[in-house]
Amino acid sequence: MSNPKNPDARLLSAVPYLLPHAAVADIGTDHGYLPIYLVGQGLADRAIACDIRPGPLSSAKENIRLAGMAERIQTLLTDGLHGVEQFAPDHILIFGMGGELIAKILSEAAWVQSPSVRLILQPMSRAEVLRRYLSESGFAILGESLSRADGRIYQTICAMWQGSPAIMESIDCHVGKQELQTDRSLYKLLIEQKIKTLQKIIRGKERAANEDVTADRALLNALTERLCKLGGAK
Repeated sequence: MSNPKNPDARLLSAVPYLLPHAAVADIGTDHGYLPIYLVGQGLADRAIACDIRPGPLSSAKENIRLAGMAERIQTLLTDGLHGVEQFAPDHILIFGMGGELIAKILSEAAWVQSPSVRLILQPMSRAEVLRRYLSESGFAILGESLSRADGRIYQTICAMWQGSPAIMESIDCHVGKQELQTDRSLYKLLIEQKIKTLQKIIRGKERAANEDVTADRALLNALTERLCKLGGAK
């Protein structure tokens, strides 16, 4: 039995949100390292490894075979969540995609709108779009965590269908609700990075002279205020 490459902290941020005896669908599985690890460590009973690209999926299938897990981990060549429902997963993992794409994938799979399905998502960009979609579409955000790899901070979001749409404040869409954060130091660093990025955006718009920065300044003020309350820079 081969030992596949262990996932890094970014991927392992999914682990705290897994319920016992999980049936996991890993969307965009690449080489299949995450489902192999989860099943191998007893963190999931079974998994379906999915990818839109034949090459990586073929690699995942071989890694699964070498790990001796072909009976517990299946593979599926698919775009997003299409056809995944036949495997009846109760945990959907989507890592390594932009927030807009993740929202689109979820919007095309009505079957995830069920309290029996837990979403564990890690947007590589536009996290605010994903959080806004989840909130306005009736999903409750149960928890959030931050991880750091290769000098970058990653946001992991756990959500579940509750059926009641809600409006989320702009600042919470961008950096998550403060009460859900588990790592205060990384949360402060995330906000500091967002502030620097937003300051650059505002300067660029002001140079353009015809860009409205009202919403950007409101968000910047909210981020600065939250950072101060956390004990960060003023």
